[in-house]
Amino acid sequence: MKMKIFYSVLCLMAIIYVKETFLTDFTTEQQLTLCLLAFAVYLWVAAPIPTGPTSILLLACMLIFNLVDSVEDALVGFLSPALYFILLLSLISYSLVQVGVDKIIARFLIKMSKGGPTLIVIMLPLFILVLPIILPSAIARFKMLLPIITKLNQYYGFPEKSLFEKYSLYVIGMLNQKATMIIFTGGGFPILASQLLKDYEIAEVGWMDWFLHIGPPLWIGSIIVAIFVWQFLKKMSPNDEWYNERKPIDFVDQKEDRMPPAFWVVIISFLLMIMTWIVTDQGKVPLVLPPMILVVLYSLPKLGLITNKVIRDYDWENFLLLGSSFSLGMLMAENGTASVLARELISFVSPDEGMTVKIIAISLLIFLLRFLFVVPSSAMIVIFPIVISYSELIGVQPEKLAFLVIMIIGGVVVLPIHSPTVYMAYETGIFKKKEQYIIGVSSSIIIMIIAILASLYYW
Repeated sequence: MKMKIFYSVLCLMAIIYVKETFLTDFTTEQQLTLCLLAFAVYLWVAAPIPTGPTSILLLACMLIFNLVDSVEDALVGFLSPALYFILLLSLISYSLVQVGVDKIIARFLIKMSKGGPTLIVIMLPLFILVLPIILPSAIARFKMLLPIITKLNQYYGFPEKSLFEKYSLYVIGMLNQKATMIIFTGGGFPILASQLLKDYEIAEVGWMDWFLHIGPPLWIGSIIVAIFVWQFLKKMSPNDEWYNERKPIDFVDQKEDRMPPAFWVVIISFLLMIMTWIVTDQGKVPLVLPPMILVVLYSLPKLGLITNKVIRDYDWENFLLLGSSFSLGMLMAENGTASVLARELISFVSPDEGMTVKIIAISLLIFLLRFLFVVPSSAMIVIFPIVISYSELIGVQPEKLAFLVIMIIGGVVVLPIHSPTVYMAYETGIFKKKEQYIIGVSSSIIIMIIAILASLYYW
């Protein structure tokens, strides 16, 4: 009881201190917006009510606090093309799995396994770093690869929770999440990020432009992390016997069945969609148009891959979460809350400091703010306008800051809750808590360092 009273008094003192110091430069509307942001972060992290009602409550609060002029203004986040792009790509990813693309990928790994576990250890990270191009869903990639990894662990005669199994689980869990950023169609997070670049008039980034910006630094950072994780896990498993002897074990779906005609229709149309993104101008051919056409194609009776049931089973809670987050982020940008907040947070950095110090300071700030959010997409929507506001304050190009925040937010996977795939990997019980946190912190810091170097010398 005494501790509860102590913490209550401490929180009250903190609120009074913040109100009398930090919030003095904010208008009443901006203070209410900041309170709504803090309330939203609490709802996202603590989850006292389900995600769907949480999103509706945030929209209602905008109206109750009179932060928007109309219901239409509160729902403006749901007008973002990114929301529907994510929906369409999710349906397309489902169709790819339905026609057996996952089995083709599985067969490739099984054939590669004949070269021994060392070859898998080397090739699996490289494979996962290009897989988002073919299968744009981190969760689908994880669910497809997890049983294969388990089988391979048995195939090589390793015990449960072996060095091989832990390392492979890291690749399909943490590294898989980071690999999503390789292309902006690799998952929900990069799709949202590319939309924010457009909404804030920073850059019109095409498929190949994004790949050239994010691909090289992310590949370098991911390979460095993979080497570190392998060495760390070897040190943590000194009694693990590493050998190439294999036990003869049958794999599921190892026989090469003839692919149905629907497979070729889906694959060829999917590749044409990617080629359209690469060679066409987004100003003339909207990014969302090719996947729209594909979803209609896959729903035709001859294919029947996308039905009303498939659409009903979509993750609409996440749709509401992203839409309400977009509305909140746009509200912060429009009423100036993001700009004032940025000015307050960056006050500890002198304008006379060099570019390197400024970039490092902002990177650390992004890293810390990321811990306030469970979902990387909602973190991106809220943090992005705050960071972009730094551009004029400290004289850093908006494009550099934009890709800096994308790489850091997408690369932070310290806690299991920071990503669905990381959470699913942790829930297998193969990783110890110590291993999870050391790998999570180390990999996040390495990616942040690579992002800083890319901001200074590459972007």
